[in-house]
Amino acid sequence: MNQSASIPPTDGHGRLQHFPISFFAIVMGLCGITIAYQRAESVLQLPVHISGYLLTAAGVVFVVLATLYLLKLARYSSAVVKDLHHPVRLSFFPTISISLILLSIGTLHVAPQLSFWLWCMGTAVHMIFTLYIMDVWIHHQHFEIHHINPAWFIPVVGNMLVPIAGVHHGFTEISWFFFSVGLLFWLVLLTIIFYRVTFHNPLPQRLVPTFFILIAPPAVGFISYVNLVGNVDNFARVLYYTGLFLTILLATQYFRFAKLKFFLSWWAYSFPLAAITIASVLMYGHSGLVLYWAVSVLLLAVLTLIITILVYKTLQGIARREICVEEG
Repeated sequence: MNQSASIPPTDGHGRLQHFPISFFAIVMGLCGITIAYQRAESVLQLPVHISGYLLTAAGVVFVVLATLYLLKLARYSSAVVKDLHHPVRLSFFPTISISLILLSIGTLHVAPQLSFWLWCMGTAVHMIFTLYIMDVWIHHQHFEIHHINPAWFIPVVGNMLVPIAGVHHGFTEISWFFFSVGLLFWLVLLTIIFYRVTFHNPLPQRLVPTFFILIAPPAVGFISYVNLVGNVDNFARVLYYTGLFLTILLATQYFRFAKLKFFLSWWAYSFPLAAITIASVLMYGHSGLVLYWAVSVLLLAVLTLIITILVYKTLQGIARREICVEEG
């Protein structure tokens, strides 16, 4: 083994070696709740204004995580290469580019020039990740049906996020391109994943929270589509109600999720819930129906509670050195 293998996992360097790429899902969650509050403050006329603080927190967390992962890349490049070929961890690399795209959405009306450059960088990097991951999927030699899980949606979700800020920056055709790619491969992966969970062994406990990622593609697709066409038409309704049904379906399984031990994968609850919350606020803004107002307020309250719990559990896990250790 190389020298880095002799460093015990509890050592600071050893923990860096096992620094998981899935950490960037935290930025996605923080950006998600930031954008949800931005929309709620504007559309629902919330009396509190905390989106600015949330946006700052999301940006700081991204910078810290990006710095740590670059250090890991410099010191333990072999570990990063190994993750790039792992059937589960591979799908989490686009959380980096998605974080940039989400930060561009969050800064769209606060700092338009910064939003533009974040969007350009995030979109370009996400295209690279999408092409690389699809190449690995197509030419793999070791993937099996039990390897697929809802985390494989992550590259797809990123593509459908591009139009939200892209349209405002004047890139309409590029936005349609990414939306089309995301929509197509969402449906392809959705079919495979339902086949896997129906006819094969259940997901391991660590990955059970990723079921919430099922909500994200239709919810994000709805938000992007409305930004592209400018109104809520019947296709938009199909996307929204699909996301809402999946949210209700997963809510009925609360006790299954409540029994799970904490893993970083719990952050899979955050961004999808933020996406359906934002979608609901958008539906209320376009329709004015009180039903959507009630759904928006309920989802925002649940999202706030979930993010609070996740932050606490994550800080607790870091303090107890239960994170950044070698997986069994």
